[in-house]
Amino acid sequence: MNRLVIAVGNEMMGDDGAGPLLARLMEENPIPGWEVIDGGSAPENYFHRVRAMKPELVVVVDACEMNLEAGSVRLVSERYIAQEFFLSTHRLPLSFFISALKELVPDVYFVGIQPMTVAFGAPISSRVKEAVKMVYEMLKMGKLDFPRLL
Repeated sequence: MNRLVIAVGNEMMGDDGAGPLLARLMEENPIPGWEVIDGGSAPENYFHRVRAMKPELVVVVDACEMNLEAGSVRLVSERYIAQEFFLSTHRLPLSFFISALKELVPDVYFVGIQPMTVAFGAPISSRVKEAVKMVYEMLKMGKLDFPRLL
């Protein structure tokens, strides 16, 4: 199975660096059957790579404000992403990005990690680092068994 993780975020913005941290972890410790793209703050710039790869499954991972405890991980519904109060530091709203991906890929999931601090120059918190490790381990087991945020 051809599966892809698109890690989203900005390493210079504290916990918003969760996605790039996961991408680095996956590049250093590849998971059989998974590819990774570090989409940074503009993952839409990588649509051409997604189109060329033709994955059967895409998992987008990003830090996002969900009003939960820092480090919480959720499988986030498209409906929740589209709501006005969904905060993002990226140029293209994630709802548009997810919709565009669904035109290319049969199965698309969004995994959100609750940040503690999103501020320029802040380090990634230990809670978010642990959450990234957990997401990595779940991908390694081939599972997306995260609580859902509808």
